Amino acid sequence: MSFAPTPRALGRIKAALFVLALVPLARLVAAAFTGGLGVNPIEFVTRSTGTWTLSLLLITLAVTPLRRVTGWNWLIRLRRMLGLFAFFYACLHFTTYVWLDQFFDPAAIVKDVVKRPFITVGFSAFVLLIPLAATSTHAMVRRLGGKAWQRLHYLVYLIATLGVVHYWWLVKKDVTQPMLFAAALAVLLGYRVVHQLRNLSPRSGAPACGRR
Repeated sequence: MSFAPTPRALGRIKAALFVLALVPLARLVAAAFTGGLGVNPIEFVTRSTGTWTLSLLLITLAVTPLRRVTGWNWLIRLRRMLGLFAFFYACLHFTTYVWLDQFFDPAAIVKDVVKRPFITVGFSAFVLLIPLAATSTHAMVRRLGGKAWQRLHYLVYLIATLGVVHYWWLVKKDVTQPMLFAAALAVLLGYRVVHQLRNLSPRSGAPACGRR
């Protein structure tokens, strides 16, 4: 059954989502002040921010299937916030690496990006995420045009895939968690493929234009 919250209720949902998205950061800050970051604090922070970046990316990708399955079209109004929080945690993840791991040494960073494949993949995903965050406003949608904006934001599929590969190559041994992320991504992308195939026009054979 379709459900549509009132504007006030939707505002409360957005506020609650905003607070929930900040919980991982609050836990990291609390752990830093209580000695809860473990024997390797830099690795702990790097792993945590990276995991939440990937989690929020996948949650963002889950909005469209959930909207179609439930008929709750208002969910689409939460997607931008989720995507921006994914970028926020990606920035924290990248800053932790550049600051605490490489001490803002450009030569060392370039060498690391070139030398280690999982860094190369992760860096590529972060760079691709920047234009998506920069064009997330209504003004940028109007400036680019709907179709061009849509094509640009299809990069999120590549970014999520690179994120999973980055995590998988980083872990190396126990790949249980990366496998779970990979499985979730496969389901989300598979759903989109099936949806597009079902929407093939019997007359023209051209796929109907879909959304992320």
